[in-house]
Amino acid sequence: MSLETFWFALVAVLFVMYFVLEGFDFGVGMLLPFLGRHSEPDGDKRRRVLLTAIGPVWDGNEVWLITGGGALFAAFGGWYATMFSAFYLPLLLILVGLIVRVVAIEWRGKINDRKWRMWCDVGIGLGSWLPAILWGVAFANVVRGIPIGADAQYTGGFFNLLNPYALLGGLTMVLVFITHGAVFLALKTTGDLRHDAQSVALRLAIPTTAVAAAFLLWTQLEYGEGWTWAVVAIAVVAAVVMVAGAYLRREGLAFGATCVAIAATVGLLFCVLFPNVLPSTTDLAFNLTVANTSSSHYTLVIMTWAAVIMTPIVLLYQGWTYWVFRQRLAVERIPEHGGLPLREEASRAGRS
Repeated sequence: MSLETFWFALVAVLFVMYFVLEGFDFGVGMLLPFLGRHSEPDGDKRRRVLLTAIGPVWDGNEVWLITGGGALFAAFGGWYATMFSAFYLPLLLILVGLIVRVVAIEWRGKINDRKWRMWCDVGIGLGSWLPAILWGVAFANVVRGIPIGADAQYTGGFFNLLNPYALLGGLTMVLVFITHGAVFLALKTTGDLRHDAQSVALRLAIPTTAVAAAFLLWTQLEYGEGWTWAVVAIAVVAAVVMVAGAYLRREGLAFGATCVAIAATVGLLFCVLFPNVLPSTTDLAFNLTVANTSSSHYTLVIMTWAAVIMTPIVLLYQGWTYWVFRQRLAVERIPEHGGLPLREEASRAGRS
């Protein structure tokens, strides 16, 4: 395997990890107004349980996006430059959504005021729905291809990105993430909140599987190779197991299945893309590929050594974090008003 191919595979792994881990964070944010309604007497406590469930890990999960973007910039500068100029507006909106979400999560408990918390909840919702939709649209367009000229410049407009395949990708990402989040909450909570999360996962299991299957089939038939049917099969089996886990109320099984399904879906997009990194719909001769967008061999060698050393450290640290905060959370163990860091509130609300 060449270093160029190795780094394409590593970029794929980094984005797979991001979508698997950050996916349930987005799902929890999208479910916040439904599982923690303001009209309920314990609505604020329920919302704090939802946020506490992701509190110790959500910022660590975003490290995979930062690392993936950095690896893309360093290893494939040409891919990075063209893609970020073509998707400037969608990526800007994703960034704004992520910033609003960060601020809302961190500042929600700083002021004991109902309206303050309500507006923070709006920010969390906006910062969850918007990136979920736009990530699906962006990655679908990367696979489909965009108008690129001989100078590797994007020659289309914003509405070129809103094609049926890309919109289906956005819908798929939203449904998969919200189902992923519901299953995660069923795994992390107790009592009525756990039951409500299970009910949401149960209602979403079939529609999510149907939409995701349509997207996978379209991707495979239009852009796939013979061997990539194996990746489709893995995603389909995982989706079936997720549905079975939801109906049997086996949230551990269902959560593992959604992780595999998301990994296989994102992995399929990278598999059908290779050896291209950004196809041109103008002329195949203008395709951006692994070969013509990669950095120098020396740069890739240095990056490879850094990755070999640092990646195991990141995995060990993040795995330790998930282990420490593995307890289920209960509404009755949440104090009347927040203000504590989410990690401390998670420790107090947890039950071994």
